[in-house]
Amino acid sequence: MFVKAAHTDFGVRSLRFELRVSEAVSGPHSPAVEWHFEAGGWLVVGFEHCDGPHADLSPDSPDLNLLGEALTVLGETPAPDVPLFSPKARLGFAHPAMDGDRLAHTDLGPANLIVTPRGLRIVDWAMATKAAPWVELAMLTPWLISAGHAPAQAEQWLSRHPAWGLTDPEVLDYFATKNAEKWASKSAGFAAAWMYDLAAWTSQWAAYRTA
Repeated sequence: MFVKAAHTDFGVRSLRFELRVSEAVSGPHSPAVEWHFEAGGWLVVGFEHCDGPHADLSPDSPDLNLLGEALTVLGETPAPDVPLFSPKARLGFAHPAMDGDRLAHTDLGPANLIVTPRGLRIVDWAMATKAAPWVELAMLTPWLISAGHAPAQAEQWLSRHPAWGLTDPEVLDYFATKNAEKWASKSAGFAAAWMYDLAAWTSQWAAYRTA
C-alpha cells in the first residue's frame, strides 16, 4: 500500500483532486485507489503499491518501449467525467490547438513512472488535464532531454505517435517557446534546483525549434 495524507487547505484540495481523477481513470497504467477516509482535518488515501525502479528514459533504454505503449493508451483515452485542469490552467499559457478531449497526465518525469513486474505504472495524477493528445507528448519532451536525448532525438522518438506528426509545426514552436519562457521566469532569482533544471531543458528544446 502507498499512503498519501494531507491536512492543509491546499494539500487537501490537491489530494482530493488526485483521488477523484484516480478513481475515474480506469486503465492498465494507473494504480488503483484501495481506500480513503477523512478524520480530524486529514484526508488519507491508500493507493495500490507499485514495486519497482523508476523508468530510465535515456536513449536506447528498453523502458522507452513501455512508455511508448502507455502514451498510445493515454492518447486514445477520453478524459473522464470529472473536473480536470484546462491547458491554460495547467501551463499558464494557451493556444486553441491545445484544447481537446483526451486525458493527459502532464508530468511524466521518471519519478512518476515505475517499472513493475506487471508493466509500467504512472503515479501522481494531481495535474491531470483535458487536452489535445499532442500536449502530453510536448510536455514529455523536456524529460527526454533531461535523460540524455538531444532535442532532435527526442522529437524523432515522439514522432512515432501520430498526434505528433498531425500537429502544426508552428504550434509546437509556440508551445516550446512559451514553456521555456515560463520556466525561465520561474527560475529567476532564488528558486529550487529542479526549476533551474526545467528552465535549462525547456530552453534547449525552444532553441532547437526556433533555430
